Amino acid sequence: MGADGSPTEEVDRIAEAQILACLDAEGVDWDVLSEEAGLVRRGGSQVLVVDPIDGSHNALRGLPYATVSLGLGSTDLGGIETAVVRDLSRGVTYWAERGRGAFRNGHPLRTRGWSQRSELFFLNLGRHATPRVVQLAARARRVRSLGCASLEMLAVAEGAADAYVFENDTSTRNLRVTDIAAAYRILVEAGGEATDVEGRPLARFPLTLSERTTVFAWGDAEFSAKARAEGYL
Repeated sequence: MGADGSPTEEVDRIAEAQILACLDAEGVDWDVLSEEAGLVRRGGSQVLVVDPIDGSHNALRGLPYATVSLGLGSTDLGGIETAVVRDLSRGVTYWAERGRGAFRNGHPLRTRGWSQRSELFFLNLGRHATPRVVQLAARARRVRSLGCASLEMLAVAEGAADAYVFENDTSTRNLRVTDIAAAYRILVEAGGEATDVEGRPLARFPLTLSERTTVFAWGDAEFSAKARAEGYL
């Protein structure tokens, strides 16, 4: 069981141990917030928000949708200053620094303009998806679902998708800050933005495991405005 009481896998614990060992070897004093160990106080003024394996169920089944996700900052998602996400299957590294842009293997990332004729959404689907998400799937031109929040949000950041929406039927099944901390900073630096499905800015979501959130991430503000105006988000 992870620090917040939810089920976890041995692969997550092993990956987390390697990250902590690396910080010790490098003499870095950052505190660590991880879904496995919880908050590890190490005397630092910043917090490294860690998802050792985002998409661990995919990894265990041999599906190529899993990452290591690291975001460094303080207080809340808006306070994440530096972010790195490593796509474990493709060997691709995404990173961003506040005010300095977002990159994929050294190449700048930008979100794309929305066009209804070519729109593509990433949505969480399955028996716990809310009616709102199911209805959005029915009206979208194209839909994908990977089971890896960081990669789905990054698909918006790199212009492969127009939006990512995650909302489950109970709050305890929604996303933790560890799932999205790094991807959120990369998305914002690439020109996108995100709120919860009720419109509250994710920038204010705290760096804690005691709360969970829904997500509506977009690349083009025109699409966000349309979704709100038409009432399906």
